[in-house]
Amino acid sequence: SSRQALEQARVAVEELDDMKAAVKQLEEENTELRRQARHAEKEQRSLCSRAEGLQEERLLAEGQGLREQIQAQAARMASLEVSGATEATVGGAGGCV
Repeated sequence: SSRQALEQARVAVEELDDMKAAVKQLEEENTELRRQARHAEKEQRSLCSRAEGLQEERLLAEGQGLREQIQAQAARMASLEVSGATEATVGGAGGCV
């Protein structure tokens, strides 16, 4: 009977050692997963910041393009006004003589 008790104790110790090893492995995996999660969060913040910067650059480029279009349109309109005024002056003077 004492031999049986000793065998049961030995089996219990082995099971406990197995459980300790499993707990240690799970703790190591948990530590690695936490490290990966921190890295992913940091990378996500970096990507969000970069996306915001790119969006701002795109908006600035669009704004610059619109400014250039407005300036070109204003120049065309000024050119039309000048040529229209010149034609009216030349045409008017020719009719009076």
